[in-house]
Amino acid sequence: MALLNLLGRKRHERAGFELYTAAVGAARDPYIFETLGVPDTLDGRFDVIGLHVFLVVHRLHAASKDGRALAQAVFDAMFSDMDINLREIGVGDMTVGKRVRAMWEAFNGRSTAYAAALDSGDLTALTDAVARNVWRGEAAPPGSAHTLATLVMEQSAHLAEQPIDALLAGRVSFRPARAAE
Repeated sequence: MALLNLLGRKRHERAGFELYTAAVGAARDPYIFETLGVPDTLDGRFDVIGLHVFLVVHRLHAASKDGRALAQAVFDAMFSDMDINLREIGVGDMTVGKRVRAMWEAFNGRSTAYAAALDSGDLTALTDAVARNVWRGEAAPPGSAHTLATLVMEQSAHLAEQPIDALLAGRVSFRPARAAE
């Protein structure tokens, strides 16, 4: 059974990387940082990337068994990239594993909060979760957390409309961030 899981992951590896890359591209929209005031820091970038990866993973989990396997491949691509990025900025080999684990735990906690709010259609709870996680306890610019939470809901609906076959092939589109206003 373990060999079959490994083969399934390998089969989705390229598509997972492509979906992850698309999520990173969407997370780099200057509007998110310049207009909404998300901190343009390592933490801020991690949180916005995590938010977009969450949306892809959440969409894939709603699909078939292949969707869940691809969701794991997206997750694996994200944390492989995080490992590489930490090494590139000079984090020592002895510390990288601990930092990646902390990032994994943060992503998991955020995903749980986002999923609960998104699945229940609770914009207020999603706004609170976004404000708490993206701005990390700092005051978000007025209306920014609400706008970002609205964007998350709209992105989720947009992803739900995309055929699973396209996602399995590594093709996904995100709406421009400005569309949430």
